[in-house]
This record gives sequence, structure tokens and C-alpha cells, in this order.
Amino acid sequence: MNRRDLLCGSVSVAAALASRGRALAGVATAITNARIHTGDGKRIDSGTIVFQGDKISAIGPSASIAVPEGALVIDGSGQWLTPGLIDAESLAGLVDVFGEAATRETTMNERRDPVRAAFSVLDGWNPRSVVLPVTRVEGVTAVALAPREGLVSGAGALLRLSGDRTVVKNTTAVYLSLAAAGRHAGFDSRGGALLRLRELFDDVRQYSRRRSEFERNDMRSLSASRLDLEALIPVVEGRLPVVIEAHRASDIENALALIAEQHLSAVLSGCEEGWLVKDAIAQAKVPVIVNAFANLPRDFEALSAHEENAARLAAAGVAVTLASREHGDHESRTLRLQAGNAVANGLPWETALSAITAQPARLFGVADGLGTLIPGKLADCVLWSGDPFEPLSRPRHIFIGGQEIPRVSRQTLLRDRYREPKTLRR
Repeated sequence: MNRRDLLCGSVSVAAALASRGRALAGVATAITNARIHTGDGKRIDSGTIVFQGDKISAIGPSASIAVPEGALVIDGSGQWLTPGLIDAESLAGLVDVFGEAATRETTMNERRDPVRAAFSVLDGWNPRSVVLPVTRVEGVTAVALAPREGLVSGAGALLRLSGDRTVVKNTTAVYLSLAAAGRHAGFDSRGGALLRLRELFDDVRQYSRRRSEFERNDMRSLSASRLDLEALIPVVEGRLPVVIEAHRASDIENALALIAEQHLSAVLSGCEEGWLVKDAIAQAKVPVIVNAFANLPRDFEALSAHEENAARLAAAGVAVTLASREHGDHESRTLRLQAGNAVANGLPWETALSAITAQPARLFGVADGLGTLIPGKLADCVLWSGDPFEPLSRPRHIFIGGQEIPRVSRQTLLRDRYREPKTLRR
């Protein structure tokens, strides 16, 4: 496909989004007779949901919900309705072509200091990326962007995939690494990574108390730049969470010790060997973000990776979120299949749904508007042809803020273009 086709495809998707939004502006929508899973463990076997504007106005058994006069009515008989899916660690819109550095916005150059707390991936996010429609047509309506590399990778953000730059939260968390990237920053030593983090947190506290001395250059040198120190003040004060990447069981234990020692609000990410120390994670009440496809040792940090990791963590009382980051750059679209894989390996169905809807919304402090189907929340939901965790089920209708999103992407445009074979000319 040439550059002109690529641009035309992006414009076609954007035009379809704008056209559909105008068509439904101000009109109530009702989905009736669907099997509704609200995301918080509740199920309505034959239910109706009503959107008014961008919010849910009513939801419940069809017999008890009055459909407003003049509403657009969609019969959901035999179909399943869920909240829109949220990928808690996504690179959608940050990477277009894996092998082309000019399309990658996940990190700063490795020659930069590995402490990059002030770096925000949001600044490099492309709302016109052709990856976003591909992600959205699989029922993903929001993504939490996650930076990569470095000891302190930077700040994440959360966006809704409504076709424009719909930012829900500019800064969700600061990302740290006790995995390979952190070890490299610690002079190829796990102990070195922890040493640098402890020094960094102490310097942040010193800077916070002695800003005027810092500005006069009247104190010792600190281990990070002024902007990075500023970005970490809400972290050391417990007002902004950190997401700590750790995979090996011993690294997870070190992360838990660091969290307790520094009084951090924290989430663990990766955790392939989390099931080995599940009780310690549960006791610390630290939530985790895991990938349900991780079932084989990908390196020496994950020798004990297990397909039942998510299920065993949840059974121990750990709050589990599923995300795509460890599986690949363009894998947000596989989020529902991850959930299905986790269910096949012991995770309860409703827990799996919560792990890709309500739980990521809670992690990043946006549960007041996203993650569950409750009156007053944003009308981000998907009507599926069947069980969304079954590979053959497909989204039939996708709504973001009460507006239906066309199920169009570069792939569907190419499919339609070449569906009918053309007669070959001699």
C-alpha cells in the first residue's frame, strides 16, 4: 500500500467518525433486550441501556426501563453488552512501524539520563495514527499510554479513542523499572538500580524542602534535573502512583520492599513470576498489571512464567488488571482475547471483564466516569455478537460518549477494496 492509500484511509476513517457524530448529536440511544455485563460483576440477562448526550441515563431489566420517545433503538437480542475495553498499558498511537525509529514515541534516546520523570508520552501521541482505528474496532475505547526504557521511564496518560485528542487524564502515573532497563541503568546490577532509586527519592525530598537553595546553587549536586525532581514530588508524597516493572519473583519482592520503605502508592507491572509470591503481593495490597499470554520463559527474568498467573494472583486476593504491553507494540486489539485466555486458565469470567474495564479505571483514578455501566457515567460501551472473549464474536456497535463509532479501519478499507477479484488484462 502506497503513501497516498495510507493517507486516504486515515482521512476516510476521520470523515466517517465526524459524520456519525453529527448524525446522532442530541438524539437519545437505547439498546434493548441485550445480555448486559456492567463491569462490576453484575449481569442483566435481558436488559436495556439508554444514553442521553454522552452519559448513561438509565440501565436495568428491559421491563423496567422506559425508552425515550424519538430515541434511536437498537435491538440487542442475543447479543452481549459490556463497557468499552481499557488497555492499561498501551502503545497505540505511540508506535506505527516497529522497525522505523521515526514512528516510535515511547521513550527518549538511551544516551539521555535514565531518569526521565518529566518526560510525557502524551506529547508524542498521534491521534491520527492508523493503528488507533484497528484498535478501536476490537472494542477498545480507551488506552493508558505507558512509556518505556530507563530507570524512570516517564509519565503515562489516559485517552479515549473517540477520533480526536480526547484526554481523560494528562498524568496517570510515573513508570519505573526493576527489570532489564532498570538493571542497565544501575550499572548492570539489580542492587545498583535500587541504590539509584533510593538516592533519587531522597534527593526529591531534599529538593522539595530546599528549592530556594537549589536555585542559588547553594546545595550539593542532586541525581536528577530540576524538571525530573519536580515531576517526582507528587510521587514521594503519595499523591501520584508509580508503576514498577518487575518480572522475576525476587525483583517483585524488592519492589514491594521499596514501596513500603518509601511509602509509595504503587502498581506492579509484568509480574510473570508473580504467582510465586502472590501472598506477599496480596498482603501488601499492591495491584498488578499482567499479560495473560505470558506462559513460557521469554528470558531469565521469567523462567517461571505460568499460564495460570492471573488466576492464581486473583485467587490470592490481588487486584489484577490485564494489559497488552508485554506482548507487543500493536497488541491492544488483542485485549479481549487475553481475557479469554485468562478465563480458559482459571480466572473467573466477571473478574476477567473487570480486569479490562473497571480495574484499569480504578488504577488510574478515572472510575468516576469510565469502566462500568452505571447511570451518570460516560456512555462508552460495546455491543458484541456473543461472548466477547470468544475469538469468533465481533463488535456490532461501538459507542464512545454515546456516539456510535464506525467499525472502519485501514484493514477494512483494504478488505473492501480487494474483496472482489478484478479481471486480469493480457
